[in-house]
Amino acid sequence: MFIRKHRALVAAFTLSSLCSLPVVGQDADFDPLADGKLTDKELGVVVTSAQQQLIGLTEKATEAYRSELTDDQPNMPAAWLLMKDGKTVKRINIDGQDQGIPAAGRIKMYRAAIKAVAQGGAINAAMILYTGRISEESDIQALVIEHEHRLGVSANKVVGYEVQGNQILWGEPVTQSKPYEWFYTEQDSNS
Repeated sequence: MFIRKHRALVAAFTLSSLCSLPVVGQDADFDPLADGKLTDKELGVVVTSAQQQLIGLTEKATEAYRSELTDDQPNMPAAWLLMKDGKTVKRINIDGQDQGIPAAGRIKMYRAAIKAVAQGGAINAAMILYTGRISEESDIQALVIEHEHRLGVSANKVVGYEVQGNQILWGEPVTQSKPYEWFYTEQDSNS
């Protein structure tokens, strides 16, 4: 499949570098993989589609997670899915299954749940949001957005933040690619 063979090319584009791409219109029935090949124009549509979907998912997830950042309670990880229709966003609910499990354990639970749903073909993208300190020596908090899209984008975005009253002051985001974990197996990543 073209996407698997050229995933490294697609993954090289991070969200920050994709912002300069023009928006390409497409009709709802467009299938760039119908003939098993992608032209440069079709590749641009695929990459733009993945970018737009991840931006939309990030906006909805961070808005929903905002209350975690501004309350006085410890921040617990949370995860969201972008369904196959490319528009519907759903939060993963592990309430009742996570009693007494620390944040790192919850992240593992979310990763396993996302992987099961992703490899079943039911979603286009997913992300986990959680917080931590920039380093052990620093008091600066950071939001980590771990995300992956089925079209070959997989990264961690780290954004420092400070809460003043009920306002969140954001730092500059730093994005690093990460190995594919949810949509593809390690074997797929090597092909």
